[in-house]
Amino acid sequence: MPTPLLADRFGRVVRSLRISVTDRCNLRCLYCMPDGEIPWFPKKRILTYEEIGRVATILASLGVREIRLTGGEPLVRRDLPVLARMLSRIEGIEDLAVTTNGLLLAEMAEPLLVAGVRRFNVHMDSLEPAGFSRMSRRAGLDRVLSGLRELERLKATPVKINVVLLRGVNEDQIVRFVELALCRPYQVRFIELMPLGGGEPFELDRLVPGREVRRRIEEIYPLVPVGRDRPSAPANVFRIAGGAGDIGFINPVTEPFCADCDRIRITADGRIRTCLFSRTETDLAALLRGGSPDARIAEALQAAVARKEAGGCLDLHQFYRERLQRKMWQIGG
Repeated sequence: MPTPLLADRFGRVVRSLRISVTDRCNLRCLYCMPDGEIPWFPKKRILTYEEIGRVATILASLGVREIRLTGGEPLVRRDLPVLARMLSRIEGIEDLAVTTNGLLLAEMAEPLLVAGVRRFNVHMDSLEPAGFSRMSRRAGLDRVLSGLRELERLKATPVKINVVLLRGVNEDQIVRFVELALCRPYQVRFIELMPLGGGEPFELDRLVPGREVRRRIEEIYPLVPVGRDRPSAPANVFRIAGGAGDIGFINPVTEPFCADCDRIRITADGRIRTCLFSRTETDLAALLRGGSPDARIAEALQAAVARKEAGGCLDLHQFYRERLQRKMWQIGG
């Protein structure tokens, strides 16, 4: 077999790319962003669609096969279907997905599907209006639910719903979300709280471990193990007997899955990050705007992957003590 073109020293091969198209967001989730003024990236610092397309094309030639568009909130970026169409036509790209908070999904779902998006992850932390507003510091649950209905109408299912639980805040929603997966074609994924936000200070005692969530569900609804979609998939999936959807657990804090990671990220301002918790970045924007040929950019990408750490999730206690230079909305989820 040929040697992988994007491999690190631990033998992991990069196939998946997350692209943050903006650091801006129309919510202010408790664990992610402060409620006051936020120093957004200046517009000139954000990668253009042409620059994103160029990097994605180079990465596809090196073996990347999947792209996910993130933010901030990607749907606030103007003309996002234009970028989606560009990326979906790149030779070698087999899957294009979007992670969104769903506020603009009802009007954007069809244009994005037409442009080539195949899958949607929708972030939603409560199924009650008051709880939604408390978690996100904004109203809008009805708009998110409308977006989910639009995806069903367009047969863009199954949809993955991402839920972050905070102890004492929204853990009362666990059963509500399970019952949603019972009757709708959704994969509800409970994601452990990570110390990457810029909202309220991260406190370990606010984390609800995935094993605890599973135990609480199984007290009411038996779960049948399915496993992972593929070894590098972050979610461990379970079926509910007779359910239209299923349940997933993403436990990066209590059960790190770094050894199987096949992802890298491009931030909205053009930095390559090989891990959410990485302490280093590669400045692609400088190469793109400095006249570097594709071969030089490819070399920089390969060098960045070769330096990829064993895994930030394996060293979270260090991050509890450090002042993070980048927050989640500046990195891309």
